[in-house]
Amino acid sequence: MWRLLWRSIDRFSLQHFKSVVTELRQIKVVDEQNRDAVVDLLQTIVEIVTYGDRKDPSIFDCFMEYQVLAEFVRVLRISTSSTIEAPLLQYLSIMIQNMDSEHAIYYCLSNDYINNIVEHQYNFNTGDLALYYVSFLRAVSSKISRDTLCLLVKFNGDVVVSFPLYSEALKFAQHEEKMIQTAIRALTLNIYNICDDNVYQFITTAPASIYFSDLVYSLREQCLQLDALVHSIEEKCTCKENKDIFLKTDKIIDNLYYFKDMLSVGESQLSRVVTKNLLSVLIFPLLLPLLKLGVNTGSYISAVTSLYIVVQLLQVVGGKHLINGVAGLLLYHYMALCQRDAIATNGDTAGGTGDSSPLLHVLNDIRIKISGPKAGGGEEININYLLQHSNEHTYSNSHYDVTPWDDDVHVDRFGIFAYLFSENHSISLASLFLLLTLAENKDLEHYPASLLRMSQNQGLTNCESAFAKVDGSILVRLMPQILKALLKVLACQPPVSPPIQWHTGWFLRKLLQCDGNMLTDDNVYLFNTSFEQSRECLRKELDGCWFDHIPDIIGHEWGSCKKALELQSQVMDPLFTLELASCQQTIDGSSNSYSAWQRMVDTVKVFILHLQLKAFIFMGRLLEKPSLKSWSYSDLGKTSSRDASSASFGSEVSLGSGIPCRIAFSYAGVRDVYLVAAAQGISGKLILAEKHPFRSQRGVVIAIAPLAGLSPKIDKDHPTWLHLRIREFDPDFFKAKGNQSKVSNPPADGRWTLGFHSAKACEAAQLLILEEPCKQRFSVERMLAPLLREDYWGEIWMAEAIKAPA
Repeated sequence: MWRLLWRSIDRFSLQHFKSVVTELRQIKVVDEQNRDAVVDLLQTIVEIVTYGDRKDPSIFDCFMEYQVLAEFVRVLRISTSSTIEAPLLQYLSIMIQNMDSEHAIYYCLSNDYINNIVEHQYNFNTGDLALYYVSFLRAVSSKISRDTLCLLVKFNGDVVVSFPLYSEALKFAQHEEKMIQTAIRALTLNIYNICDDNVYQFITTAPASIYFSDLVYSLREQCLQLDALVHSIEEKCTCKENKDIFLKTDKIIDNLYYFKDMLSVGESQLSRVVTKNLLSVLIFPLLLPLLKLGVNTGSYISAVTSLYIVVQLLQVVGGKHLINGVAGLLLYHYMALCQRDAIATNGDTAGGTGDSSPLLHVLNDIRIKISGPKAGGGEEININYLLQHSNEHTYSNSHYDVTPWDDDVHVDRFGIFAYLFSENHSISLASLFLLLTLAENKDLEHYPASLLRMSQNQGLTNCESAFAKVDGSILVRLMPQILKALLKVLACQPPVSPPIQWHTGWFLRKLLQCDGNMLTDDNVYLFNTSFEQSRECLRKELDGCWFDHIPDIIGHEWGSCKKALELQSQVMDPLFTLELASCQQTIDGSSNSYSAWQRMVDTVKVFILHLQLKAFIFMGRLLEKPSLKSWSYSDLGKTSSRDASSASFGSEVSLGSGIPCRIAFSYAGVRDVYLVAAAQGISGKLILAEKHPFRSQRGVVIAIAPLAGLSPKIDKDHPTWLHLRIREFDPDFFKAKGNQSKVSNPPADGRWTLGFHSAKACEAAQLLILEEPCKQRFSVERMLAPLLREDYWGEIWMAEAIKAPA
C-alpha cells in the first residue's frame, strides 16, 4: 500500500516531470514506430502540469523554463504521421481548460506558441482531427481576456492585420458536423465578448467581415428550402411532412438565436455589420416583393414564408435598428401620404408626420442587390432611393389620389396592407401577425409626435396605444375593416378548417381588446352566424361515434383553449402561419373512428372558442371552466346496467337481458356467448360473456367494446349475421402520455360479426344495440344543455351579478 502511494506521489513530482520532458526532447522524429511512446509522454506532461498549476508552482516554473510548449510545436513539425496531431491537440485542450492561474494562462498564450499550433498545416480530410482541432480552438478562446487577447493578434502599428485563432476557426463555420458548428459559434461569441476596438475593426472589415454575410446568405438559402418544403406538401400534409417542417424551422431559429447572441454583445461596430447584413441580404429581399414595388430581388419565396421569417427575426433577434428598419420599409408610403395630407392641410409638417424620415435613418447606408433586365442582372441600389422613387411613382398615379383610409376601395392597393384582406387566409393572418409584432415591440421608435399625443389624449388601452405607436392613422382607422374581414372568415359557409378558425379567433380577441370591444350591428350579426354554425356542428357530433367523450373533451380542452386565447403575441410561435399554408385542412369526412375522433375534438375546440369570444364580446372577459358534472343527474338505472358498467375482462355479469349468439375468434375458434348491451349515464359497454359453468344466470366476460360507434348492420346475404364496428383507438392512452398531437399510425377499426340462431334474434340484437346508446346520448345532451343554450353567457353573468355584494 505504501509503495503504491509513493509511486502516485512520485508520478507528479518535479523530478519525474523533468525526466519526462528530457525524454521528449530527445525525440528527433515521430513516426509509426514511436508514435505511442510520444503520446504517452505528452499525456504525462499534461497530467503533471495540470496538477502543478493547482498544487505545486515549481512544476509550472519548470514548464516555462524548459519551454515545454515549444516542444509541443516541435513535435508537430517533426511528425511524419498525422496520427500524432489528434492526441496532441486533445491533451493541449485538456491542459488549457484546467488551468486556473492567470500567470499560467498568460504564459501559454505568449511567444506565439498557440498561434504556431493554430497555423500548423493539418490534414483534415481523414478521421476526427477537425473535431479535436476545433475543440482546441474553443478551449483557447474560453481562456482569453482583454489583457491576453493582444497576445494572439498581430499588429502593424495600431492596426490588427492578423488574428489566426479567429480566422482559422471561421474556416469551419459551415462544417457539416453540428458539434463543430456549435463549437465555432461558442468560440466567436467568446471573442466578441472580450474584443477591443482594434480587434472589432479587424472583425468587421473585409475579408473577416465576409463571415457575417456568409452566415446570412446561408440562412437565406435555408429559408428558400423551407419555402419549397412548405409548398411541396400542400396536397399531402402528414405527420412526417410536418416533422420535416419543424426540423427545418428549428435550424433556422437556431441560427437566429446566434445572431441575437451577437447583437447582445452590445458592441456598436459588431451590431451595425450584423444588422446591415440581415437587412440587406435577407429581410429587404424578402419584403420588397411583397410591397409590389416592381423590383426583382432574386428572392423567389412565397409571401407566407417571407412573413414567417420576418416575424421570427423580429421576435428572436430584435434590436432597435432591425425593428425600425422593418417598420420603416413597411410604413414608408403611409408616412409619406400622411405628410402630404399634413402639408396640404396645414401648409407645413408641424405636428404632422413630417418626421417620418427618421424612421428610415438607420437605412441610409443599406444597399440591396436587385436583378432583372432593368437592373443589368445584378445592380446594387440604395434602399432609400428605391423607396423615394417608388413613392414618386405612387403620387403620380391617379389611382392614389385618395388617402387609403378615406376610401375602402383603395385600401387593398397599398403594400403590406393589401395582404390583410387577402382571400388566402394564411397570408392574411401572417401579415396581421407581422403588424401586431411590430406594433407591440418596445424597440419601435421615431413615430410621429401627433400620434403619440393621440394615444395619450384619447385614453386608449395599452394595446391600442401600441397600434398608434406604429401608425394610428393606419391600423386604428383600418380596424373596422380588419374586424369585419376576420368575422367573415369565421362565418364562412362551409366553415374553414378548425386551425384557421382558431387563429382567426385569437386575432379577433386581440383586436377587440384594442378596439374597446365595440362591434357594429353587422359585425355582431356575422359573429352570431359563426356562433350558430359552431353550435350546430357540435350538435351533429352528438350523432357521431364519439358522442360519449364530448363532456370529457370539453373539460379537458377548456383550460388549454382559454390559455391559448390569452397568449401574448410576443410569445406566440409564428409557425402557425406555415402550418396553415402547408396543410390547407378541411373538415375530414372519413368514416373511420380515428378521423371521427379528430373531427369531434376540433369541433369541441371551435365551439369553446366561440363561447369564449361571445363572453368576451358581451361580458368583457373569458369564462372559467364549467362544472359539467353539476349539470348531470343521478341515474341508478337497472341492476344489470350497474352490473355491466363496472364489468371488466374476466369478471362476472348478469345474463338476464343477454341475447345468445356465436362469434368466431381467430385465436380461439367459435365461441357460444351472450351479448349484453348496457348504458349508465354517459357510459356504455357492449359485453360478450360466456355462461358461467356453475351459475346459470351469470356469465364471464371475454370481450368488451364501447357501446357508442358500433354502427350495427345486418348482413344482406346472411340475415342472421350482425356486423359491428369496434373503436380500437384509445384516446385515454394518448391523454395519459400527454400526447395531444395527431397519431401517425392510428389503429384500424375492429370488426365483430355475431351469428344468431334466427333472423328475428339478429334484428332484436340490432335494436338493442341501437336503443342503449340513445340512453347515453340523452345523458350527454342533458349534461351539455346549459352550454348549448343561446343565453349561456348571460346566465353566467346574471349568476355572478347576484353573488356580487351590493
